[in-house]
Amino acid sequence: MTTAESTEAVGTDEAANTVWKMTLGVDIADVGPCRKRIQVSVPETDITYLRTQLVNDYTAKAQVPGFRVGRVPRELVVNRFRQQLADELKQRVLVQSLEQLTSEHNIDPINEPDMDVESIDIPESGNLSYAFEVEVRPDVTIPDYATLTIKRPGREVTDEDIDKYLGRMLLEYGQRQESEDAAVAGDYVTVNISFEHDGRIARDMSNLSVRLQPTLRFQDGEIEGFDQLMSGAVAGDTRSGKLVISRESSYVPMRGETLTANIKVRSVSKFQPAALDAALAERMGFDSVEALRDSVRNVLQRHVTYRQRQSCRTQLLEQITEAANWELPEELVMKQVENALHREILEMQQAGFTPTEIRGREAALRQKSVSVTRQAMKEHFVLDKIATVENIEVTEGDIDVEISAMAFQSGESPRRVRARLEKSRVIENLEAQIRERKAVDIALERAKFEEVPLDEELVAPLTVEGVDDAICNSMFVRSPAAS
Repeated sequence: MTTAESTEAVGTDEAANTVWKMTLGVDIADVGPCRKRIQVSVPETDITYLRTQLVNDYTAKAQVPGFRVGRVPRELVVNRFRQQLADELKQRVLVQSLEQLTSEHNIDPINEPDMDVESIDIPESGNLSYAFEVEVRPDVTIPDYATLTIKRPGREVTDEDIDKYLGRMLLEYGQRQESEDAAVAGDYVTVNISFEHDGRIARDMSNLSVRLQPTLRFQDGEIEGFDQLMSGAVAGDTRSGKLVISRESSYVPMRGETLTANIKVRSVSKFQPAALDAALAERMGFDSVEALRDSVRNVLQRHVTYRQRQSCRTQLLEQITEAANWELPEELVMKQVENALHREILEMQQAGFTPTEIRGREAALRQKSVSVTRQAMKEHFVLDKIATVENIEVTEGDIDVEISAMAFQSGESPRRVRARLEKSRVIENLEAQIRERKAVDIALERAKFEEVPLDEELVAPLTVEGVDDAICNSMFVRSPAAS
């Protein structure tokens, strides 16, 4: 649907402090999901006014040999600074018209306009017309939170939970010892993997160290029954397994394709978990094993809170996004895939999950990254609208608290964690995440709750070994003869 609109100019009486506005002609048309094409017409009178103001500014400040400042003839200023005047006039016309357009026509852009500025020239006479396309935020309607009913799962952290978590933690601090014995579940193997497709080698991965778990998960595919496949293998053995590339792989030609993974064992390592004693507690920064257990109890309580929050958030967003039937452009979703993954990983780090758990979760998310991102973006727009309506702000103190929690989990100093987040530009994700969490909290404060048990293990057995790589990243295909 196209709407033609115009904005009347306000007077130019500077003494009366009135604000001068352009008399814009604006035509807005929907050209796709969350995308608009905007045609703008700037009349000659507005261009003339801005050109006059600009020349006046230059004439008052120009420094030209043989003339005092403010005494340079106007014609000389126009001729001497012709290119600078043209460039700055274009900037003023475009900036003011775009700012006025955005404020007066409820344009809420997501990204910078898709506009070829270099091709736009300000005419010496006549009107200026230019057009561009821009991605805009969808029109979000927020329901009455008080009408929502949420089932809130919960449970107490037990000593058994703590023992299981410590058992998992001891694996992170254990040692590997290379062995000539055959591999069994739980051992580590160093392997070279050659991925074959239609008789040709699609990708090689060398010197990959992985633990024998039921699933070996890459970012775009996984080998099921991996521990059984590799059971009994020794250095020099080769085993083969099948896997299917995710239908949401970033490498489109291989989506849904079946590959053969030829796995050559270079070495087998047995694993000895660390001993839970005072020395390990001290190494981890605790005065005693009991202090370490207290810290683990707090971590697991954060796990409960995380899962409770995720469940409540999911139910809340399902209800408030029920009417969000607007589509998002595929290009926008693809741009945000990495952003959404970073935010999910941040939430797990804050909740105290181990690096092994996070790698497995990241690999799973990447296999369905497009659909996950599309849903995450819908949720983001809804929560952003709630945060805007509720005037939610994020303070430095809020960020410091999150960074401190992440520092505890990673064993780094808060300063190092902050520096890493800032260097990778993930700090902006963290701020947006906190803002959205506050929006969820406000909605949940007003919703009705039904308390239910959390029917899942806090520390589930590890079944996935995650690989921080995609099979089809930087993909090349060569013949077997070339290998």
